[in-house]
Amino acid sequence: MSKIHQDSPHIPVLLKEVLQYLNPQPGQSYLDLTAGFGGHAAAVLDITGAPGKLTLVDRDQQAIEALTKRFAGQDAQIIHGDYLSASQTLHEQGRTYDLILADLGVSSLHLDEPKRGFAFSLSGPLDMRMDTSQEFSAASLVNEWDEAELEDVLKRYGEEPRATVIARAIVAERPIATTKQLAKVIARSSGRPFKRRRVHPATKAFQAIRIAVNDELNQLKMSLPLWVDLLAPGGRLVVISFHSLEDRIVKNFFADHAGKYYTAELVALTKKPIMGVRDEIVSNPRARSAKLRAVEKIKNKKGQ
Repeated sequence: MSKIHQDSPHIPVLLKEVLQYLNPQPGQSYLDLTAGFGGHAAAVLDITGAPGKLTLVDRDQQAIEALTKRFAGQDAQIIHGDYLSASQTLHEQGRTYDLILADLGVSSLHLDEPKRGFAFSLSGPLDMRMDTSQEFSAASLVNEWDEAELEDVLKRYGEEPRATVIARAIVAERPIATTKQLAKVIARSSGRPFKRRRVHPATKAFQAIRIAVNDELNQLKMSLPLWVDLLAPGGRLVVISFHSLEDRIVKNFFADHAGKYYTAELVALTKKPIMGVRDEIVSNPRARSAKLRAVEKIKNKKGQ
């Protein structure tokens, strides 16, 4: 195993499964749209041996700094930006890749640092921006949006059944400055004391706010068609999602573009989402909610 693969402080989720479904081969090109610390990319590079055909994307400046350090001297292309903007640029350039990975959602890079404001279990500022150069933050949403808008966000992105009550409580408690303060407001509005063995009552609300702040679902919907275009014939696309809303978008898109249709562009490699095995979930809790789906681009369509 290469030194570049050994040095990572981060455990890439579903790594074995990613390698199985991407099935990298020597010399192939690889696009990682949410590269993070580069764990998946390093494992793929160990097999392809083609650093000059490696493109790594992340919207987080800390991730970009980690990637630049980790892949120094490897001739890999590193792009600072969200995966939609990067995909649009690469598409305009006419680029194609044999292997594409999108590991969606929030990473340990965000959750483990209180100052990033993603985790309700840690006290930090209300932030939740994956790209810290972005002006709009969780504080803006929580303290400036009206009650109806807050309720809609909680329902749409968190599938929160108590959205009305929570939105009303948030507005009543403004200004709210920290993650801990917000979590307490939500917990009190739930009317039930939090017990450690239960899911925290703020879980769905924090998910909803994070998705809204980073425009995650819209970006995914707009990006999926671009990813198909960026795939070379015979290329493989793997998407890892972490909640039902993301997975539903990926599932429906793949179903619409794969199958025994004349217009089908893709072949489904996974009939059902692939989940983490028990051993990985124990060592890497993030894998608990991970769902992997994979497709392959048809090499020669009928009539061509």
